[in-house]
Amino acid sequence: MIPASRSRLFGVTLVVMALLGTLGFRLWDVQVKNHRSYIALANEDRIRDVVEPSVRGQIFSDNGTPLVTDSASLVIAVNMAVVDQEPDETAELDRLAGLLGISDKTMQLKVRLCTVGVSQPCWQGSPYQPIPVAEHVSDRLALQVLESKKEFPGVTADVQPQVYYQQPIATDMAQILGYLQPITAQEVQQLHIPVTGFSGVDLVGQAGLEAQYDSELRGKAGIDEVAVNAAGQVTNTIKDTKAVDGDDLVTSINVQVQEATENALRNAILQAQAEGNQDATSGAAVVETTTGRIIAMASYPTYDPSIWTNGISESEFKQLFGTGDGEPILERATQGVYPPGSTWKVTTLTAGIKYGDSLYADYDCPASLDVGGHVFNNDFGNGGEMSLHEALVLSCDTVFYDMGYQIWQTDGRQYDTVTSPNFPMQFEQKIEMDWGFGKPTGVDLPGENPGQIPNREWLYYFWKDNAHTGQDWCKYGQQNGDEVQQIEWDDCYYGNVWEPGQAIIASIGQGYIGVTPLQLANGYAALANGGKLYSPRIGEELISPTGKITKITPPVIGHLPASSTTLAYIRSALQGVITSGTAAGTFAGFPLNQVCVAGKTGTAQVFGKNSTSNFASFAPCNDPKYVVVMMIPDAGYGADASGPAVRQIWDAIYGLEGHKAALPGGALPGLPSMNAAGQIVPSASKSPAGKTR
Repeated sequence: MIPASRSRLFGVTLVVMALLGTLGFRLWDVQVKNHRSYIALANEDRIRDVVEPSVRGQIFSDNGTPLVTDSASLVIAVNMAVVDQEPDETAELDRLAGLLGISDKTMQLKVRLCTVGVSQPCWQGSPYQPIPVAEHVSDRLALQVLESKKEFPGVTADVQPQVYYQQPIATDMAQILGYLQPITAQEVQQLHIPVTGFSGVDLVGQAGLEAQYDSELRGKAGIDEVAVNAAGQVTNTIKDTKAVDGDDLVTSINVQVQEATENALRNAILQAQAEGNQDATSGAAVVETTTGRIIAMASYPTYDPSIWTNGISESEFKQLFGTGDGEPILERATQGVYPPGSTWKVTTLTAGIKYGDSLYADYDCPASLDVGGHVFNNDFGNGGEMSLHEALVLSCDTVFYDMGYQIWQTDGRQYDTVTSPNFPMQFEQKIEMDWGFGKPTGVDLPGENPGQIPNREWLYYFWKDNAHTGQDWCKYGQQNGDEVQQIEWDDCYYGNVWEPGQAIIASIGQGYIGVTPLQLANGYAALANGGKLYSPRIGEELISPTGKITKITPPVIGHLPASSTTLAYIRSALQGVITSGTAAGTFAGFPLNQVCVAGKTGTAQVFGKNSTSNFASFAPCNDPKYVVVMMIPDAGYGADASGPAVRQIWDAIYGLEGHKAALPGGALPGLPSMNAAGQIVPSASKSPAGKTR
């Protein structure tokens, strides 16, 4: 029998032997089996990437006026990766809040991460990136932070580049410019962008030109791969990739025309409110050359984009994106969709002529058109016999009602009960699409709305989405109920039928037709230039840090579905609209002998709301250079709200009726250039008006 002490000793020996065996196996695994991989990992640990930030490019107007630039600023930032390691992380943040003169709650909001369920303000950037909590701080405050490292171990103070928006022009075109936000972890992976840790550098465009041209403006950060020893000292430079600064973007926006357009739009909306149209709270206007250059594009209401620079509060975020405040973030020129009203009649006329109507015949303009018991009234009563020229000048609805009705009667009636989204498109709707409506223009801004052309495919999905879902016509409709219930009952069973009334009302730009102000301007630009449809551009050229210039040219994307004779006929009629038609009162006393303007009023009735006030125009009449369009919902007649504002824009462009000319003689300024110091400088020369620069 083995004594108890010897038994315990034997057990301990076995345990020690097992541990030594395990340790020996581990040593063999590390030193023999995986020797190479661990050597590689060890080497990798000694290699560090030092990121050299690039300088973001600036944005300029057509003549070189700065719109968005960079400025140096002292920035205080919080590294939450360090703060989170503190025994009491809130204590450091509370001390910093007191130093900055803000509340503890505000500080907590600034440094919290944007995750699901977390509203603005919050940090949208990488959780490993220092979070800026105060910009443009004083030297004294920055020095106080730097000298108090024990008190603020997770806080830094650096000179960092900050975005600067030139005022007042930046507010006048806030939606065009867009804004920057800190890069997110997802964007780091998607865009393969190294994070520098500088709040003014690690930004990406989130809207407008900043988003559209983000990769060109951002440039490429430099990366130095260096070897370091255990003490963290650099022993060797393995690879040195220099930073490449971003390109500067020169736009076609003219500062004077942009400011005049924004002012005219704002004043027209305020005037409409003063006259009792309290729902007139928004609108848009576009000034475009007949070669596809956007000279000005205004959206109201607008906002100061510098609100993004210093960190946006929750109330400011709600104001920007909330419909109750007019949703100022929305670029209404490209994203707002409105019924075009009688400005649409130029498309109906081209469809009628294409379908077989005579351009030179006389047409009846009765007080109303009765189709199947439904009466469609003319705006001014019985006009008698008239030419198509007079029909456009006087804006006779019934001439165009009948034109749309006649096309409907022989246009594939067997497909009017739409049981498939693949049924062929109607003739008139195809003509409207060929004008560029119902699809994006391709403008160099993100988030463009394609508008809406109600064709058979659209009707099929509209019915499918509302018969048993959405508005649920079949559930709430009643054959013998109130008026709304009867309409819903009818829509439940016949909502997929393309009725003649739909074709009739669409022929004057009402019903379910919706266009953006830019689409309307682009269509009228094609009408003015003889039929060439461009994809409009705001960017005009990119200038690299070395002075290399990359031109941005509006591409031709189509041609209007009309002969040159038809288009010339329409242009002549629109000249008559100004001199003796629906806009004669609006332009009474205007110096047409100096600048001849042609145009079309549009008053689109919207169920339950005031009419949308539209005006589309171009000038000079016989050699059009520019198009000016304005659309204001809930503002009343086109000649009463938008018309006078468009007149003011023409005054500003050419210097008429006591105004200073933004473009003397209609000539565009020459494009800027880069001097020997690498600075963008304005050009004193002029480009011929209407020519592609």
